[in-house]
Amino acid sequence: MKISNIYILLVTILLSSITVSAQKKLSLQEAISMALNQNTSIIKSANSLDVTNEAVKTAYGALIPTLGVNGGFDWSHSNYNSKAASNLTGIPNTPAFSGESRSWSLSVGGDVTLFDGLSTYANIHSKENTLISAKYDLEKQKQDLILQTVTLYTAIVSNKKLLDFQAEDLKYNQALLEKIRQMYAIKSVPVPDVFAQEATTATSELNYIQAENNYRKSMVALYNFLAIDVTSNYTFFFENDDLKDTSAVPNEFNNLFASALANRQDYQSEKYKVMISQNQVTNAWGGVFPKLTGNYGLSTNATAPGDLFSQKTYSLGLSLSIPIFSQFNTEYSIEAADIQLKNTNEDLTALERQVKTDVMNAHLDLETARKQLDVSKTALASAKESWDAKKESYTLGAATYLDQQLAYNNYLQAEYTSISKEYAYINSQFTLLSVIGALNK
Repeated sequence: MKISNIYILLVTILLSSITVSAQKKLSLQEAISMALNQNTSIIKSANSLDVTNEAVKTAYGALIPTLGVNGGFDWSHSNYNSKAASNLTGIPNTPAFSGESRSWSLSVGGDVTLFDGLSTYANIHSKENTLISAKYDLEKQKQDLILQTVTLYTAIVSNKKLLDFQAEDLKYNQALLEKIRQMYAIKSVPVPDVFAQEATTATSELNYIQAENNYRKSMVALYNFLAIDVTSNYTFFFENDDLKDTSAVPNEFNNLFASALANRQDYQSEKYKVMISQNQVTNAWGGVFPKLTGNYGLSTNATAPGDLFSQKTYSLGLSLSIPIFSQFNTEYSIEAADIQLKNTNEDLTALERQVKTDVMNAHLDLETARKQLDVSKTALASAKESWDAKKESYTLGAATYLDQQLAYNNYLQAEYTSISKEYAYINSQFTLLSVIGALNK
């Protein structure tokens, strides 16, 4: 072997080892964790929960009496000429003089709502239900994010398997082309076989280039979704605990539907939105009832700060407000709340229908994917045996090149279909778990 060839071989081995060592494995669970921790929508929804939680505290605060402190200081200085002084005192020819006054004041007080037609309690329940609904919405967002991550991750693994298979196909066609050329050199095959295999090899190379492009683009899609650098270098493959076992999932549709209604976060959230609408109806009816408010206070004032509490005034009172005519605003609020309740109930009914549709479709897709996977594996095994037989017959001269290529093309198609159905089945499993609310990290 020439020195230059040895050098090229060593450099190739060195570069390959550097590439392998630079690659890091990104498991499905790690990808899901990245998505949950770095997704903008999830972060915003989690931040909004803090505001919603504060709204609950504010609603409870309406039951607590208010308390405020007010303080004041006034100073004035007046100058009086003789005429103004005479008018002020009522004595003619009063000489001019000046006067100064200071006043300090301090008051503490507040009020408390004693009765408002249960509007305060309705508002508390509304804010609590809003918080619970928001938590369910956040969990649904997370489940949707997990499913989307799984879909993108599965595409990478599937495309990598297709790329590896296409590499094997290209290697096989290149070797076959070399073999046919040798056979042509000894006149054991006609020249059209050489041209046909050259075209097949070129097509295989084009397919390999396309498969490599699909693989790289699927990685870029996941990198972008996870908000990481698109030039990152990771390897991807499913581990045993990544794949979901759906054998324990009920096969009966009614059981699946019942499980979905019990576990789907969006359905639970919608039920709490109905409760929120009911709270708003109660709140609107509160405008019909009288409102009773209590007030209390302590005040003092003096000309000097040290004398402030030498004089104190206590106050305590009740205020009753009876609505008689509100320009139809109360009637409007009640009607609007009733309509909102009806619409929310309709949304819940529509969502229940959608859940049933989702479960039915996912159940059918999973059953179909399972059957298609079984059939594709059987077809692949048969196509592989047929191709092996035709390949041997062609070598012995008992079959034409066209016969061999037809068998090989059938094998290629069967392999592509098998890989596609394998990962379609995996996605169908995750989708079914998602629609019944059982897809967790």
